[in-house]
Amino acid sequence: MALVSGTTGTVLFGLIGLAASIPLLVRLQRRFRTWRAPAIALVLFALMFSLSSFVIGPALSDSSGGGTGKTPTGHEQHHQP
Repeated sequence: MALVSGTTGTVLFGLIGLAASIPLLVRLQRRFRTWRAPAIALVLFALMFSLSSFVIGPALSDSSGGGTGKTPTGHEQHHQP
């Protein structure tokens, strides 16, 4: 699990995404007969991946949770046998 967390995981999944997009990039190059369309697609992929990895992901997994980290008063009562 530690392998796919943090920077290592981000780089790993970025490389997997890049490898998975190669057939699409080749088809774009053949269709438009220029490398401009695949380059634009690759830049869009990089932008969306970065947005997801560095903005949306950390916002969703905020370790502080927006709370105080304290158990509410009387919370243990319903855990007693």
